[in-house]
Amino acid sequence: MTTARTSDLWWKNAVIYCLDVETFLDWDGDGFGDLRGLTERVDYLAGIGISCLWLMPFQPSPNRDDGYDITDFYGVDPRLGSLGDFVSLIRTCKDRGMRVIIDLVVNHTSAEHPWFREARSSRDNRFRDFYVWRDRPTRTKKASIVFPDAEDSIWAWDDKAEQYYLHAFYSHQPDLNIGNQKVRDEMAKIAGFWLELGVDGFRVDAVPFLIDTSQIGDVDLDPHEILRQLRSFISRRRGDGMLLGEVNLVPEQLIDFFGGEDADEVNLLFNFNVMQAVWLALARQDAAPIAEQLEKTIAVSQDCQYANFLRNHDELTLDKLSDKERKEVFQAFGPEEDMQLFGRGLRRRLPSMLDGDPARIRMAYSLLFSLPGTPVLFYGEEIGMGENLDIPGRLAVRTPMQWNDEENGGFSKARRSRLRRPLVEGRFGPLGVNVATQRRDPGSQLSWMERLIRRRRETPEIGWGSWKVLRTNVPGVLAHRCDWEGRAIVAAHNLGDQPCVVRVRLGDVVEGAKLDDLLDERGTLTEMKGESLELKMDGYGFRWFRMLSPDQHTPP
Repeated sequence: MTTARTSDLWWKNAVIYCLDVETFLDWDGDGFGDLRGLTERVDYLAGIGISCLWLMPFQPSPNRDDGYDITDFYGVDPRLGSLGDFVSLIRTCKDRGMRVIIDLVVNHTSAEHPWFREARSSRDNRFRDFYVWRDRPTRTKKASIVFPDAEDSIWAWDDKAEQYYLHAFYSHQPDLNIGNQKVRDEMAKIAGFWLELGVDGFRVDAVPFLIDTSQIGDVDLDPHEILRQLRSFISRRRGDGMLLGEVNLVPEQLIDFFGGEDADEVNLLFNFNVMQAVWLALARQDAAPIAEQLEKTIAVSQDCQYANFLRNHDELTLDKLSDKERKEVFQAFGPEEDMQLFGRGLRRRLPSMLDGDPARIRMAYSLLFSLPGTPVLFYGEEIGMGENLDIPGRLAVRTPMQWNDEENGGFSKARRSRLRRPLVEGRFGPLGVNVATQRRDPGSQLSWMERLIRRRRETPEIGWGSWKVLRTNVPGVLAHRCDWEGRAIVAAHNLGDQPCVVRVRLGDVVEGAKLDDLLDERGTLTEMKGESLELKMDGYGFRWFRMLSPDQHTPP
């Protein structure tokens, strides 16, 4: 595959910000966030340096799965606005230099979708084959049930259809039959529709489930051809269109979803493996799990990339850790049973898991932004929002955005009882954590995150370069470097709570090179002596350096 133009690969050096429209800002006072409210806050997001918005589902939905149960792929939930409001949002984002991607949830529909309602009516209905039916269900292995708290099978009986239908997730979300060419055509039409309205790409929900044909029957179709066709369609519509895939598999399997050597499937994939290694390393205050996982991460084509995150909108899954390792993370960051979910993850946000310790929180985000790949933030992370464990399940982290310390945290002027979801209470609630207060404080989490985001966007070596883990003499310190076009970034992070002096082996160093301390506001330049660097680091300390050869200009 011909390497795409650098300008088309904008996502390699992007900072992606995920948000739920209905919990971001309520502009019309009905208790639901809306597209108008989000549009009013685009300047805020652009101001802190966000370059790409990722919108969680905003289409019409009965909201039994927070919008992921869609009844109309071509519309906007009336509670959130209209298609006109969506176009206005896109136009505003483009004017501020921001890209927009949206969730593409085409592995299933809501049971209330018109397609499914028609499909139930008779076996010869034209939509019957849009779904997967059986007279007798196949046996379900417990491990294959995504939501074991709510379902005990991937098959559900429908009285009207007089058959069982397939549902990988909740029973109110029947799976679409991806083996049906008409379904695949519809998937392309959905993508094409939103591309025409100005979106720059899609976060594809649950990709392995989307292309799983094991329960469909005899289908003469390579499952990965589904992704290749979708990628090809989007590339024809717009050359810089992007697919960000949710694929929680081991590194050897991830490569297949990029498209292998051809790199013709998904552009970006979330690196769940590194994320889980980070939390194990934080629990142990030992860098080894991250170093080992980075070394297992397989380098990919320049047309592909990994997306890094520490917390997303679902439970913080730890399914790739061993039972013993998972218990270590639970004990450190979620020891109470109510903090855990499905026996495999945590339903807490990062600041509360790190007990609000500013030094440790900043070290964690510095680590995230320095990891090779594209950083992804969940709304509210920039100010240090916590969770509300009184809200069931994974919704505990999807609370209203905290704009100020006024009523409802500035999210809405509606009565509190009418809010889409309760706010966070206590230490991490709006009285202690909000945008307005932190914007006036140069030492706040928000002010610091603005500087970190700006610095990350000024270091394309991290997004574009090759990487390697560097040897150190302190187990708690992770050091790595990223090289690109004759330049190199070196980052060191102390995961331990004790100060240390660490020696970092840098590898190849140009004679006379200097190190520019990127996170030091004084702009310190250190002359290199040999291939090793000795650093004094605070507990939870972190440093970024750019190696400058004698003939390179010092950045501003």
